[in-house]
Parts: sequence; C-alpha cells; structure tokens
Amino acid sequence: MQPQIISSYDGGAHNADLDKTISRLTADKAYKDLSCVQIVPCFGQIPTKAVASWMNLYAPPNAKFTRLWAVGMEVGKAFSSAIESILAHPDLSKWKYIITLEHDNIPPPDGIIKLLAQMEAHPEYACIGGLYFTQGPGGVAQIWGDVNDPVVNFRPQRPDPAGGLVECHGTGMGFNVWRMDMFRDERLRKPWFTTQTEGGVSTQDLYFWSDARKYGYRCAIDCSVKVGHYDLTGQRGGIEDYTW
Repeated sequence: MQPQIISSYDGGAHNADLDKTISRLTADKAYKDLSCVQIVPCFGQIPTKAVASWMNLYAPPNAKFTRLWAVGMEVGKAFSSAIESILAHPDLSKWKYIITLEHDNIPPPDGIIKLLAQMEAHPEYACIGGLYFTQGPGGVAQIWGDVNDPVVNFRPQRPDPAGGLVECHGTGMGFNVWRMDMFRDERLRKPWFTTQTEGGVSTQDLYFWSDARKYGYRCAIDCSVKVGHYDLTGQRGGIEDYTW
C-alpha cells in the first residue's frame, strides 16, 4: 500500500462527474424493464468451454432474468416449444425479451447488456444477435442476406470492422435477443422454427426469417459482440477443442 492521507469523505468516481454517469446510464438503458427469458436447447453434452463463458455472463442489475433448458429435442422444436411454454406462463409471458443461446456458443461477459442496449436504442429491430461464424476454416459470418439487394437472399454478408450494426434478412440463433411481442403475431406460421428437409432445405433460423420478413420484422447483427463457436474436431491430427 502506498502512503496516503485519507479524508473523512469521498463521494466516489461516479458522483465526481454526474452528467457523465447519467449519460452512461441513459445509454445502457439498465433503468428500464429489461426482463429476459433465456432459452438453451440441449440435446447432449454441453462443452465445458461454453458453460464457463455462460457463468461469466451478467444481466442488468435487479432485472428479471431466468433460464429455460430444452432437453432432448431437435433444435427447431426446442426453440418453438420453449417459446410456446413462455407465452402460456402467467408471469413469463409478461416479460419483455427472449434470449436464445445455443450449446456451442461462447458469448462475451457483457454480451447480454450490450445487445439489450441496442434493442432499446433500435426499436425498428425485432431481433439483434451477436457476431459468430459457421464452423471451420472457411467459416462465414452468420449475417444472412443483403438487404440492399432488391431480390431477397440469404447470402452471408461481411461484418462491420468498426463494430456497428449490420442489418440482414436473417440471423443464426446462437446468441440473440428477441422481442417477446413478435411471437404473439398470429400471422407468423407455426411452429416458428422448423428444420426444413422437404420442399426445399432450410435451417430452423432461416426458415423463421423467410416468413417473419414478409410481415416487416427486421433483424441485425451487432459486430461489437464477438461470439465464439465451439467445435470438437480433429486438428493437426489430434482431437482437441477449437473455437472459430
């Protein structure tokens, strides 16, 4: 400890510049209702590396937050069934947001509060996700579709190196915040998330967005929220964990 003279009062760093502190609190929106239900589909073992990152996630202080685990179901059915159970619950159905987190995704500790702040700042979006890539050396960003192309498409787009929002036609499900209200829209087909294998092939995420975009629902990726995608694979001839 360095020698020092201590007075009887210290107002603290946050009080020292109250205007700056209020500006920060206004930006992160933690004073608002940010109630969240987090859904995690689990069809087998969850990598320790992923769970370790989840244990470091923090939500806004004193905001309502709970987790649901959908066990033993195909991923599309897991998300659809969990959301149906939320909407049927007398308390959870009144909450504001849903968070989807997949078993092999590794979000940063501040990922939840950063995505919530973006959702509060951008009411035009029904969903905002973190930036993660498909697995493997040729992985692409899960920013699906160029919204500036007059022809609807789901081509993978480039991230913003400055960490901004990139609007797209569809997101992955790995680490997203969704507005609860969108799932009350009776125009959306059900089940919402289906892994399509007949009449065309589609993963459950883009199956949903190909329908939701018809009714004006928009989504984006926050490229400042960098999410790892865990893979247990053979690298350099051996079995080891690898994160893309």
